[in-house]
Amino acid sequence: MKKRSILLLLICTLIVAAGVHVFAGGKTESGGGAKTFIIATDTTFAPFEFQDPGGSYVGVDIDLLAAIAGDQGFAYELKPLGFSAAVAALESNQADGVIAGMSITAERQEKYDFSAPYYDSGVVIAIRADNNDIKGYEDLRGKRVAVKTGTEGATFAESISAQYGFTLVYFDESPFMYEEVKAGNSVACFEDYPVMGYGISQGNGLKMVTDMERGSSYGFAVLKGKNQDLLQKFNAGLTNVRQNGTYNAILNKYIATN
Repeated sequence: MKKRSILLLLICTLIVAAGVHVFAGGKTESGGGAKTFIIATDTTFAPFEFQDPGGSYVGVDIDLLAAIAGDQGFAYELKPLGFSAAVAALESNQADGVIAGMSITAERQEKYDFSAPYYDSGVVIAIRADNNDIKGYEDLRGKRVAVKTGTEGATFAESISAQYGFTLVYFDESPFMYEEVKAGNSVACFEDYPVMGYGISQGNGLKMVTDMERGSSYGFAVLKGKNQDLLQKFNAGLTNVRQNGTYNAILNKYIATN
């Protein structure tokens, strides 16, 4: 009996010494260990986040986050959830931050605190590559147009749909939206310019037919009033990687500049 009690005491001592992990919006190791931030992201928003042939997530946002974390010395766990699910995770305190090509808008600033902008974007419409009938917004009248839920492209399309008389259909993922257009179910889609430009370069079967409408900038987001230390680290790291050339190297890797 005494031997059993000693054994149990030894096991308990080892467990306490090893420490435990606690989830509370992020992971914290007992004994004063550094917090591991949970960062949510989209799943298919190339060139900002997408899976490479090996199944790893890559892209501007993924590389930029890694560079900033390395510069600032913080740990994080990436959660590719899809844009809508990423935002929902942030709002339910299941994620500490979101980086997902997220446009900084006045409406979103009511709920989230954003970093300094890290990319300036805009919106274009794209059509099937062999379609020669759609040349501008007027040609969308009476037609069905695809958008991705929660994106700046969707917001812009909504703002002009009544003026130009087209109806909208919504998708959660960009590839599904592109397939909708290629199948002829919708005549066009609205998309962020760098995303569509990258997709076309990769052979997505579409072409752009409008100049870029100036849009909002992308930012890293935390829930309003929460995780201000993470936000400060992101901003400080962003400044540093811009200055040391890492930022431009990441952009040049994924987005052609000429």
